[in-house]
Amino acid sequence: MMQQISLSIQNFNNKVKHLNQTNSKQLMLSADEARNLHSDIFTLLANIAEMQSKSQDTIKKSPEISLDGGGF
Repeated sequence: MMQQISLSIQNFNNKVKHLNQTNSKQLMLSADEARNLHSDIFTLLANIAEMQSKSQDTIKKSPEISLDGGGF
């Protein structure tokens, strides 16, 4: 399931693009922008960790399959 990128991450991305296009030396975020970006990054990392955990659980629960050549 694909989720949309959050508004704060989009805003940050746009600011970095502008920074690169104008050869600026600093990127300024308001306190609210920084808090929102921090929250969204933390949420993304938590989701990734949960997905990795579920993936590991699925691998552990998968049946072991062995194949042989039969009568060849």
